[in-house]
Amino acid sequence: MKMLVVYTYPNHKSLNYAFSQQVMKGSKENANIKGIQMLDLYEDGFNPLLVFNEQKRRRDMHIDPELEKYRQQIKWADKLVFIYPIWWGRPPAMLLGYIDQMFASNFAYKDKKGLFPEGLLKGKSVVCISTMKGPTNYPMLWLNNAHKILMKKALFNFVGIKKVKFFEFGNMESPRGNHSKKLEKIYQYFQKIDK
Repeated sequence: MKMLVVYTYPNHKSLNYAFSQQVMKGSKENANIKGIQMLDLYEDGFNPLLVFNEQKRRRDMHIDPELEKYRQQIKWADKLVFIYPIWWGRPPAMLLGYIDQMFASNFAYKDKKGLFPEGLLKGKSVVCISTMKGPTNYPMLWLNNAHKILMKKALFNFVGIKKVKFFEFGNMESPRGNHSKKLEKIYQYFQKIDK
């Protein structure tokens, strides 16, 4: 299994970064994982802004040379791991900008006759690790599971990815947030995961 970790947080002294390090540590100890790439969207200087004009057309995003490196990473990976905070009930704009550009028509899906397109990323799987200030059940109870619906149904299922695992960690700004226990849970998961 080859794994791409997409880290989206602007501070390396953060809990999100600690989660990324636990993912890497557990994965490096897992014989089932044959290769790991880490993409830090902030450190890499990824531009989340969409630009469409005479030179850059939306229908050509799947062949935009500026995005080729990122497309190759997604093609290479069997498993995509996203690490990010939940702000205002959804992932940060940086990650959404990456999604807007990378999960483009003719790369991640292809329109066909009928109601739904053909997902072109079949066979891949996803793990989403997210943190939030509010309680863990907040997205489910107050937002009708908007975060999971956005990521799983509106995005990953749409492009053919059916296996999606979520770790939503709440109360992360509280000293009673059980940070060590949650970090250990992520380490253990990636140390043992087999597909």
